[in-house]
Amino acid sequence: MFDVGLGEMVVLVVLALLIFGDKLPTVAGQAGRALRQLRQMADSAKADLQDGLGPEFKDFDIADLHPKTFVRKHLLDDLDSEPEYRNGSVARDTSYAASTAGQLEYGERPPFDTEAT
Repeated sequence: MFDVGLGEMVVLVVLALLIFGDKLPTVAGQAGRALRQLRQMADSAKADLQDGLGPEFKDFDIADLHPKTFVRKHLLDDLDSEPEYRNGSVARDTSYAASTAGQLEYGERPPFDTEAT
């Protein structure tokens, strides 16, 4: 999330001491309380949203709406179900091939209509 090195952290601590001086413990406490309240408000809003959606969306996660997560979940999951390649050919399930009559076998050329082109 944050890429802060040791040197940068030392500079931030020195700046905090210079800016806030002896008030630093109270400011840090106030910042911690503010973050805690913000987190509680976000959790409450998430719970209200899930309650409002109803029981059919009980497994709904807000993080699924992030564009990267959405694409990974809905588009790239199909890539995991690709056929396995062994020795340069596709390993096929014969029961599936028998149930999909009319589909081309691996290496078979599709029909070509010379009149259509």
